[in-house]
Amino acid sequence: MSAVLPDVSVTDLAPMLSPLEWVGMQGIDLPVTIDEPGYHRELHATADVQVDLPAPQVKGIHMSRLYRLLDSWGQERQVSPAHIRELLNSMIESHHDCDSRSARIRLVFDLLIRRSALVTEGLSGWKSYPVQVNASLIEGAFSLSIEITIGYSSTCPCSAALSRQLIEEGFLQTFSHQPLIEPAAVAQWLRANASLATPHSQRSEARVSVSVGQEYPNLGLSVLINAVENALGTPVQTAVKRADEQAFAALNGQNLMFVEDAARRIRATLADYSNPKVHVRHLESLHPHDAAAWSATHTQGLHHGK
Repeated sequence: MSAVLPDVSVTDLAPMLSPLEWVGMQGIDLPVTIDEPGYHRELHATADVQVDLPAPQVKGIHMSRLYRLLDSWGQERQVSPAHIRELLNSMIESHHDCDSRSARIRLVFDLLIRRSALVTEGLSGWKSYPVQVNASLIEGAFSLSIEITIGYSSTCPCSAALSRQLIEEGFLQTFSHQPLIEPAAVAQWLRANASLATPHSQRSEARVSVSVGQEYPNLGLSVLINAVENALGTPVQTAVKRADEQAFAALNGQNLMFVEDAARRIRATLADYSNPKVHVRHLESLHPHDAAAWSATHTQGLHHGK
């Protein structure tokens, strides 16, 4: 088997002479290493990689070159702005014979973070955060953004007000004719009737995107997640006991929010990031449809988690 194998992508001309904006592969399985302060882990990712094909006569790019570069990069490099730009440069250089001048990559993975219970000491569990990293190097201009989906709980302020009104009416019906009320009697009534009406709550999600400068040493994923969860105040929990469930109920009661409130809270906490975009969804328990809000501002951020 010493015969030279044919490579029609090189020897044949394209039957229709036209450039192509992007050519490459999607859905490549890849191990990636995330290394940030307090977090170091190898994760499974899927990658999309492409280069441009401006030469109209070139029949096809060299897919195997992209695959081998990506495979080697995933084994040898942690995911950081500098290392991503390095990969994109290599992708372009590997296709000099196709006149390629631009490259892009998308990485999709779930960031696993161990979260402690709210109250119970020593109790914790894993929480998954879907992440998408998008980067491009287009004729020398590098851009990189991260998008993270963060789960939280939301309790409707309107529903809470309506519930409180019913409880108030029930209390007045019981005690309006009593000039003096013993605290023990009130406490007993509350134990039996405080849930006469309850506000509706639901699992919700925030999809947050920010730009990351190439000068930063890492993507700042955990810093961004913590900032958003702190702004919302009601992150979904992993392992819980009754004391933790009670503490979670208290957090929800103290953080009533419409979908608009959630979007504004997140936008405010992202004020120092570049090009923040927010999309929140409350997966309604009252309705068969979702409530949603969006916010986007194009700014040059002053801060990034290092």
